Amino acid sequence: MGTVFRQTRTRPLPAGAEVFTRAGQQFARWKPLKGKTRTAKVTTGEDGTLRIQTEAATFTAKFRNGQGVIREVSTRCRDEDAARSVLSKLERRAELVRSEIISPAEDATADHQLTPLAQHFAAFREHRTAKGLTSIRIDNTKSKLDRLAKECGFGRLADCSADALTRWLNCQQGNGMSPGNRNEYRQELVGFGNWCVETHRLSVNPFSKVPTADAKLDCRRQRRSMTEAELVQLLEVARWRPLAEYGRESTSADDKPSEGAGTKRKRSNWIKAALKLNGLQAAVERARECLAKNPDFVAKLERLGRERALIYKTLVLTGLRKGELASLTVGQLDLDAPMPFVELDAADEKNRQGSTIPLRLDLANDLREWLSDVPNVSTLRLRNHNADVTSDRKLFRVPAGLVRILNRDLNTAGIPKRDERGRTLDVHALRGTFATLLSKGGVAPRTAQAAMRHSTIDLTMNTYTDPKLLDVCGALDSLPSLNLNASPSTERNAMRATGTDGRDISRSTDSPKNSPDAGKSRLLGSFAVIASGNADRRTTRKANAENLTKPKEKALFAGFASKASQVGMTGFEPATSTSRT
Repeated sequence: MGTVFRQTRTRPLPAGAEVFTRAGQQFARWKPLKGKTRTAKVTTGEDGTLRIQTEAATFTAKFRNGQGVIREVSTRCRDEDAARSVLSKLERRAELVRSEIISPAEDATADHQLTPLAQHFAAFREHRTAKGLTSIRIDNTKSKLDRLAKECGFGRLADCSADALTRWLNCQQGNGMSPGNRNEYRQELVGFGNWCVETHRLSVNPFSKVPTADAKLDCRRQRRSMTEAELVQLLEVARWRPLAEYGRESTSADDKPSEGAGTKRKRSNWIKAALKLNGLQAAVERARECLAKNPDFVAKLERLGRERALIYKTLVLTGLRKGELASLTVGQLDLDAPMPFVELDAADEKNRQGSTIPLRLDLANDLREWLSDVPNVSTLRLRNHNADVTSDRKLFRVPAGLVRILNRDLNTAGIPKRDERGRTLDVHALRGTFATLLSKGGVAPRTAQAAMRHSTIDLTMNTYTDPKLLDVCGALDSLPSLNLNASPSTERNAMRATGTDGRDISRSTDSPKNSPDAGKSRLLGSFAVIASGNADRRTTRKANAENLTKPKEKALFAGFASKASQVGMTGFEPATSTSRT
């Protein structure tokens, strides 16, 4: 037989509390900031300090469940009669489990409905931490789930419903939230629901049927790829801008002309002129003159610019993400292999699989030269963690504010941050530039997908490849010429000469036997064309004619070949051999 009771808890003695003894028992009396004076029993804690005993505001039910285990469950009821009603329901469910009417898993699912949602979120966080997800991703998920639980009114699992989530998404749409952002919130809650189903906390996911928004209709941030000329300018600016910043000229902050030579020059009236690409080298020379007495600082600025330029070049030529590049150490490089490469650890990759990233020879030479200036680093032992004590050294010091540094470099290089279509450039756009340059260079789509380490080819071709930089105009030159001013006979003769007069080009005597398309089926307009050698076709047809054993079939074949010769279809000859013996 179960029972209900109020749990007793202890907490530290309130500040300013008066301790007194009554009937051999110690009590504490204090007055909160708001309310009447309160009194509670005093006990001694494990650390020897005085603590007060307080009772919970709600009742707790104590009973034996279907497996015979004694459990204590909060009824969330302040009234004892209501708490006993909850106890009777719990005992009724335990009887159903013992009589095998419901399974223990169904009973556990029912128990989870009364657990506060915050406890489920904490367990879900531990599950994702055990999977090895990054702390940034786990924290983002927690913040989204906490916001959804607060604004949708989800206090327990029993409160979760698709209708509440749908209303919240519609409300956020009215407040201007982008479709992609709304889909992210929905996806986090769907993932939590799937985990609850896997751990038998829910029987079904209540959020799986909530529709997603079409992110293509209102894409707030579209990235573009950089051209080769823009990349050259960006690398030049990144290489020299840290030093050129100290060689900028001073200019008047006011548009007003100077009041005269005798006017006192105030520091507040003068500012540093903005750097431009055409004046970059002049600013570098002025900086060298100004810092001539501090050569170590000049060398530090030059190395900083060299590192930034090498960071951009590595991102463009490898397709690495910013976080992946920041995680690389010297020990993950192999620059002396026949094909230099870098090993990306699974813990640092987005899909948690680990990859071997090939390096182009010029990039490998730049990295070798970059590491030659690092003390105690041998390029022959880069991947030998036991032999080289500096193998755990970071390859680059990728700054957290790299996107702001890129914005300054773009401004100096005269490269617009946003193009005429509203597409922007950021650090991740360098990865899109890598994919676009692969397609522009004629790399096969499947090879580009492998280089980008994408799960689907659609992501490589449609999301990361910028069609604006592809040679679409050059592709149009491969289409046939259609002259509107030529006479019909002239146009027909020209088309017959090029083999595009509507005849089956697979039967033309002028088609090469060993053409690249020989033996391959193509679909040109609405005609199926099979390109193959004429000599092979004649041999095949003669063999087929010889294989005809019935006189009626031989007569039909001979008649068809005769009509084909009359209308100008080459490659058909009357059968000359008799039936096979």
